Amino acid sequence: MSVLHLTPENFKDTVENSSVPVLVDFFADWCMPCKMFAPILEKVAEKLGDKVVIAKINIDDAEQIAANFGVMSIPTIILFKDGKETDRNVGAMSAGDLLSFIGL
Repeated sequence: MSVLHLTPENFKDTVENSSVPVLVDFFADWCMPCKMFAPILEKVAEKLGDKVVIAKINIDDAEQIAANFGVMSIPTIILFKDGKETDRNVGAMSAGDLLSFIGL
């Protein structure tokens, strides 16, 4: 499965209605660590397939959503289970660390 690109219009539905955990990467196009982290997200998404939804949302296009979740630095990765935040990490991480963070 590839990384899903979220928008303000589909964010809530995607996070709240998923039967599997949803990992959301809050990023911006101008953020160099975010750009370096993108291929790691793709690699993990391919490895985990349908076990988890891995998604990205651009904070410049979704300022209110970023504010609602208190995103102050990027990349910020938030893990949702059953529509609720269960964990978060600020900063990029290796594929192995990301897999451990997801817990699958």
